[in-house]
Amino acid sequence: MNIENQIIQYLKQNKEGSSTNILEGIDSDKSLATLKRILTSLINEKLIKSVGKGKATKYRVSQYYKLFEEIDIESYYSKEIDEREIKENFNLSIIQDLLPEIDLLTQSENLNLEELQIEYSKNISKLSKNEYNKELERLAIDLSWKSSQIEGNTYSLLETERLIKEKEVAQGKSKEEATMLLNHKEVLDFIIENPDYLFPLSLSKIEDIHSILIKDLKIDRNIRKRRVGISGTNYKPLDNEFQIKEALISVCNLINKKDDVFEQALLALILISYIQPFSDGNKRTARIISNAILINQNHCPISFRTVDSIDYKKAMLLFYEQNNVTAFKRVFIEQLEFAVKTYF
Repeated sequence: MNIENQIIQYLKQNKEGSSTNILEGIDSDKSLATLKRILTSLINEKLIKSVGKGKATKYRVSQYYKLFEEIDIESYYSKEIDEREIKENFNLSIIQDLLPEIDLLTQSENLNLEELQIEYSKNISKLSKNEYNKELERLAIDLSWKSSQIEGNTYSLLETERLIKEKEVAQGKSKEEATMLLNHKEVLDFIIENPDYLFPLSLSKIEDIHSILIKDLKIDRNIRKRRVGISGTNYKPLDNEFQIKEALISVCNLINKKDDVFEQALLALILISYIQPFSDGNKRTARIISNAILINQNHCPISFRTVDSIDYKKAMLLFYEQNNVTAFKRVFIEQLEFAVKTYF
C-alpha cells in the first residue's frame, strides 16, 4: 500500500491526527517534512482536509473522499443496523457546500452516458411518432411497475400492464396497490404532455408531482410536519418542517445551476430521497422528478426495470448512512444503459 493510501486508512481508523501522529501510525521511513508535503498534496486533491493552525493542525478524511470511496456492499451490510458506524443525522453541508463545487460524474462516466444519448437519438430518429409513443408507453408501464415494486407493491409486470391498458384489477390485490400503479402512469403522462412544467425546479412543483403520486392513498400531502423513520437504518432525516423546506429549496437551486443533464437527474434521484420531505412516497417522487429532467432535455428516460429492489435500497441506504454515492451511480448508469438498449 502506498503512503497516500496508508495516510487515508490511518485517518479513517482514527478520525483525525496530527502529522506526527500519522507518521508514527503508518509504515513509512519518510521524514516529517516529506510527509507534510504529501499531506498538502492530498489536501489539493480534496481527499483530506486540515483543521486548526500551526502545531494544532490536524487532518481528517474529506467529504469529497467519502462521497466517492469504493465501499464493498456485501461487507458493509454483513453488519447489523446497530453495528454499522454511520452518519445518523442529515448533512445539509453536502448539498450547500460540497456538491455545488464538484462534478458527480467522472469524465469517463459522462462520455459513456453521452454515447448512450447519441445512440438513443439515432434510434428515435428512425421511429414514427406512433412507434415512439408505443415505446414510451411500454417504458412507462415498466417504470410504474418497478417503482411501485421497490415500495412493496405485489403486482406482477403482466398484471400491471393489464391494469394500465385494460383497467383490469388483479385478483387478490388491494385497491391501494392498483391506485399506486395508476398514479404512476398518470404522473408520467402529465410529464410527457408537459415536459417543461417542472423547470426551473421548485419546491411547489415537487409537491405537485408528489400530490399526483399519492392521490387517493392514505398519505399526507405537502411537506411533513412530524418525524419519519426509515426501515433498515438508523439514519434520521430532518424533522422540522422549515428545515426540510430549506433543504429541498437548496436541492432545487443546486439542480437548476448544474449544466449536465445526467448529473441533474442523478442528484434529484438521490437527494429528494435523502431529505424524505414527505410522510411517504419520497423515493417514488425522486424517480419521477429524475425522469422528468431527462424527458425535458430530450434524453432517454429510465424504467429501472432490471434493478433488484434490495440492491436499489442498499445503494440508497449507503448514501443515507455514509453520504457515499458510488453504488447508486452504478445503479443509475446501468439502468440508463438498459433503457437505451431495450426501448425505442
